[in-house]
Amino acid sequence: MQTAITTSKTSQYLVLGTGLPSVEVPIYITMFFSEVSLLDSTNTRSFQIFIDDKSPSDPIIPIYGGVTEMYIANRTASANTSISLVATSDSTLPPLINAMEVYYVQGPLTDGTDSKDVEGLAALQQKFSLLQEWTGDPCLPSPYTWDWVNCNTDNIPRVTALYLNGYGLSGQLPDFSSMDALVTIDMHNNSLSGAIPSFLGTLPNLKELNLGDNKLSGPVPPTISKNTKLKLEDSGNPNLCASGESCKTIASNETPSSSGSSGSKKKSSKLPLILGIAIPAFVVFWVIVVVCVVSSSKRRRAAIGAIGTGQNGIANMPNGAPQGVQMNGQMAGKFREAVMNQFEVNIQGQATPNYQQQVTLEHEQDQDDRRLQHY
Repeated sequence: MQTAITTSKTSQYLVLGTGLPSVEVPIYITMFFSEVSLLDSTNTRSFQIFIDDKSPSDPIIPIYGGVTEMYIANRTASANTSISLVATSDSTLPPLINAMEVYYVQGPLTDGTDSKDVEGLAALQQKFSLLQEWTGDPCLPSPYTWDWVNCNTDNIPRVTALYLNGYGLSGQLPDFSSMDALVTIDMHNNSLSGAIPSFLGTLPNLKELNLGDNKLSGPVPPTISKNTKLKLEDSGNPNLCASGESCKTIASNETPSSSGSSGSKKKSSKLPLILGIAIPAFVVFWVIVVVCVVSSSKRRRAAIGAIGTGQNGIANMPNGAPQGVQMNGQMAGKFREAVMNQFEVNIQGQATPNYQQQVTLEHEQDQDDRRLQHY
């Protein structure tokens, strides 16, 4: 209370502005008075409050270092009402005022926001728990409406807009068709799913509906698609289609490709199993081939060694070999040749072409060696 408003002379009135509406409304006014300087005995400050030239109070003498409060209540006033401070005849100083508060009732007293809107908002809050942190009247007092609603200024306020974009809403939309004063609904960039409710197209005042970037599916209701007064934004919903007929067409066209895709997935899912069987079988096959080749090679070498031992024994016998023994040597040579031929057949059926070629060359060399020994 260190500052105040005053006039320059005692003869001047101090007229106070109230900002009241043009119509008569109930008012409640509080005024605060405090002397801002220490007065000597020759100076006095005394004044009265006049409302429309009628004084509601006794003379007011402000106190230095203190506060005097005056109340005006239980009456009506408007912008045409005059409130002024007038110095008394014995005052040597003009009137002053340090502060003033003016309260009035705007419009008729009501229970708050229209009950139909309250019902629809309650349905939204029950479905989406994130919205339950907003409590109280959604529209009143007017400077403090809920963050995601917009209200008009009617005596009984109506909710005209829902701004719920990016609020993390998920699931299907509930029925809030009672909110028939809605002009704008913005619910884009959420995770809403299911079908678009048909009642949205029947709201009589709705002009903008933004449901983009959600997970909505199915056809757009005819109440919306055929509403020429309604602007719909539904992009970013891959499973949404324009109408029932187009949805059926898309579904029938996608059925073969879906089954084909499913078949492809089934085939591709069997590939690891086939590879898991084929690769070990391939390895086992080649292990068997190698074992057979090594085993046959050992048998061949053993046979050749035995036959060679027999020939050396005959050659070392005194006076040559008997006739019977010579015949046995010839038979042994034929037997060895038969063994070699059989071994060559086995090698051709089991070994690789390169190995077959190598064994064949070794066999031919061995035959040449035997011919040289014979002669």
